Amino acid sequence: MTGVLVMGAGSVGCFVGGLTQLAGVPVHFVGRPRVLAALRKQGLRLTDQDGLDRHIPPLQLRLHEEPPAGLRPDLVLLCVKSGATAEAATALALTMPEGTPVISLQNGIANAAQARAVAPQLRWHAGMVPFNIAELAPGHYHRGTAGALAAEGAATDIALAAWQAALAGIGMRLKLHADLAPVQWGKLLINLNNPVNALSGRPLRDELLERGYRRVFAALQQEALDLLDAAHRPVAQLTPLPPRRLLMLLRLPTPLFRLAAARMLRIDAQARSSMADDLTHGRTTEIDALCGEVVRLAKSLHRSAPLNARMQALVEAQPKRRRPYSPSELLQALSLS
Repeated sequence: MTGVLVMGAGSVGCFVGGLTQLAGVPVHFVGRPRVLAALRKQGLRLTDQDGLDRHIPPLQLRLHEEPPAGLRPDLVLLCVKSGATAEAATALALTMPEGTPVISLQNGIANAAQARAVAPQLRWHAGMVPFNIAELAPGHYHRGTAGALAAEGAATDIALAAWQAALAGIGMRLKLHADLAPVQWGKLLINLNNPVNALSGRPLRDELLERGYRRVFAALQQEALDLLDAAHRPVAQLTPLPPRRLLMLLRLPTPLFRLAAARMLRIDAQARSSMADDLTHGRTTEIDALCGEVVRLAKSLHRSAPLNARMQALVEAQPKRRRPYSPSELLQALSLS
């Protein structure tokens, strides 16, 4: 590959883009001033739960506040927050050549479709990042869970195949799917723990070891699964257990859960949700792309999703509350106690 553009140098953009550069592909990072300032000073450090610890010096990073004019990348990775999708797609439409392939590596379901509506001259692919990435310090991004990247496309797509081969060289898998929607819904179900984790104020592993938080997570998932069944939408299995059996596991008493969920708990002590980081730093969260998507699915069926609607309201109100929810407080807030 001759080059990749990362549109949105946040946690996902820096980690996946950094891996791509470590694989020998020239990468251009477009990001906000706060992140770019840290990268110019510290460089980019990537670590993970499997022992990866690599550093890219500042002078080896290509950093921009806007997509550079005249750049003709083989591939663009769209990694902005869901609320910035239209703005980012507009900026890409003004600078990228017609037909440039763009993979949306964003949370939620509708980002690629929204971007395609804004910039139809670009070639859009839905994508999915399965693992958790935390910003541990300025310029330091850490992968705390496992999984393979996914994208909508075929091995005959030259740009996707080239990126897949490059990532494989550094130990990161990329799976290509003809239809990514079931995978996206499977990931969204898992991401319904993001608001629970954010409101708990705890690392992911500590939160999952509290039965009250798991009960909230399971209730949000069950509400979404019931709606997906009603809409006849398939859901990919992204965990060792099918989604319905995972609900049973989450609701077990903690001593049994700890034994039965050993693989699920392979999370290092530093991992936390990106939504937790957003609340900590006063940034807008992606709650509308998660619980909000479930609420919109319910409305399309002329039904309601009261638990996901309430969770969205709690996250949006958290900057005023400021203190975390205990398990009992969160159960009570969702009328689950």
